[in-house]
Amino acid sequence: MDGHGLASVIHRAGTDPVLPGDVTARARDLGPLESPLIWLALASAAAAVLAVVVALWYRRRVRRWGFTAFGVLLLLAAVTALNSYVGYVRTSDDLARLLQRGPGVANLAGRLLDDGKEAPEPSSADSSPGSSDSASAPHAGAGRAAAGQRIDVVNLPDPAHGVPSGSNYVVLPPGYDTDTARRYPVVYLIHGYPFGGPRDWLTSGDAPGTLSALQQANVIAPMIVVSVDLTAGNPSTDWECLNVPGGPQLETYLASTVVPAVDHRYRTVADRAHRALGGMSGGGFGALNIGLHHVDEFATLVIALPYDDLNDSIGILNGNQAAIAANTPRRYLPGMKFSAPISVMLAVGTGAPTDVVTARRIADALRARGQEAVVHAERGFNHTWHTARATLPYLLAFADQNFRASPAVS
Repeated sequence: MDGHGLASVIHRAGTDPVLPGDVTARARDLGPLESPLIWLALASAAAAVLAVVVALWYRRRVRRWGFTAFGVLLLLAAVTALNSYVGYVRTSDDLARLLQRGPGVANLAGRLLDDGKEAPEPSSADSSPGSSDSASAPHAGAGRAAAGQRIDVVNLPDPAHGVPSGSNYVVLPPGYDTDTARRYPVVYLIHGYPFGGPRDWLTSGDAPGTLSALQQANVIAPMIVVSVDLTAGNPSTDWECLNVPGGPQLETYLASTVVPAVDHRYRTVADRAHRALGGMSGGGFGALNIGLHHVDEFATLVIALPYDDLNDSIGILNGNQAAIAANTPRRYLPGMKFSAPISVMLAVGTGAPTDVVTARRIADALRARGQEAVVHAERGFNHTWHTARATLPYLLAFADQNFRASPAVS
């Protein structure tokens, strides 16, 4: 298929995009720290140490140090095997930033591993939601920007809604600072829960690299991507992006604080037709739930690893039955009345049958209400960051389809 033929497929709204092979192969590639060779080598070393201990059992010192080394190697093998499966830490940069989240020795190790090519994290006191001053810092230690991109951090603490801090990462396309007359559509992405954070879409999800690859292949027009912080300062809690009774109002924070702040600070096309909301896993649930609650703000939803029920997270609503019903799309979607149309892509891995069934159920419910819904199934992946990263090119291309189908209002 030539470039013109590809463009004609890509830009027909409501379809599963057809993408160039080099773009999809890049998204499916493993990072150097995801290679299964790492854990296999560590497991082999552990086995070799154990063999030496058995052979020299009569030597007490060999037994003591040997069992210690065996335990350390076995633990490292287990950790790296888990990472190979999940795909959370791809590179040494990712590992450095992960370690820097921890205290003491872990934090020091992360700082030593960091190559120092990005600026330090800006202060969370940079701005408040009502401030008109910029709260941006270029290349602020989020994830490596691709050529020509700029990554800003917009800090938006919102105590009125129970959000003590909020470092939202904004990926600006090449040319943003030179073509000052151009405005851009925006895709908002939400991290997973628990222990997720806004950096994840830039590191584990490789959003900057994926954007660059798609734009260089002329698949999508330039857009802004915002990785939203919905941790409420406590990433260990499974908030599910909810307005929690007596707790943080995360849905309101996203819709009423983050979106207006981005529109105010950047040259966006500030209408629902040029605004998409997405996420992965818990963030995918949040994108679905918030998107359905705010069809006046988001015309497109792009969701990886979706689910439509609170399941084990129901306790976060403290038994409030009205809140549970209002935040369970599986209950309210079949009877929902849409004040404006939406278009939804749901991306899953075929290795997670429950995800496939859930995505098809959500899509069927949306179609029954007259809305566009597309399910993209990526062969061989499970409910992991591998799937989110591999499907992100399709999700962004789908958003681009819908942005292009709606002319910007001047």
